[in-house]
Amino acid sequence: MRKIILASASPRRRELLEQIGAVFEVCPSNAEEIMTSSVPREVVQELSRCKGNEVFERTSGDVLVIGADTVVAFQDSILGKPADAAMARDMLLRLQGNTHQVYTGVTLLLRQGGTVTQKSFYEKTEVVFYPMTGEEIDAYVRTGEPMDKAGAYGIQGKSAVFVEKIDGDYSNVVGLPLARLYQELKQMGIDIKEWHS
Repeated sequence: MRKIILASASPRRRELLEQIGAVFEVCPSNAEEIMTSSVPREVVQELSRCKGNEVFERTSGDVLVIGADTVVAFQDSILGKPADAAMARDMLLRLQGNTHQVYTGVTLLLRQGGTVTQKSFYEKTEVVFYPMTGEEIDAYVRTGEPMDKAGAYGIQGKSAVFVEKIDGDYSNVVGLPLARLYQELKQMGIDIKEWHS
């Protein structure tokens, strides 16, 4: 029985995998998120490994576990999920009219025929926001959309009107770099659209 498990509760990552026709199960990780680095590209890979490994250790048989973590970085400072509306407003004030980076780290854990393979990578996308007024920021924060998202915004949601341009993979900003994921799996000999029973 070969199966794919997404080690994430993110509905956005689930939708992205469904978009490319993958058949998978969702098993959110219970891992404690401990960071030993403050460098965004290292943080996302470390957290994706942490999440993926915790779920992988609960599996048996032939399986592919996909762990992922996304952060927003502005001037080398990581912006996680805001704790409250005031923090969300502060983050958006920093991002408005500026360029920031979105990093997603992905860890692939594959058990096939008793052999275990692990691979981690990250993708970076540059995002430019138009200038935003205080009223626009307040109105957006009141929608509640920023509260469960890194950097206090969701590019696939209401904040799309503030995005001037992006340089890189759009799906990476949503939470999972689909094209890079496909290429990395292909190198491992897996077609994600077919690898299920």
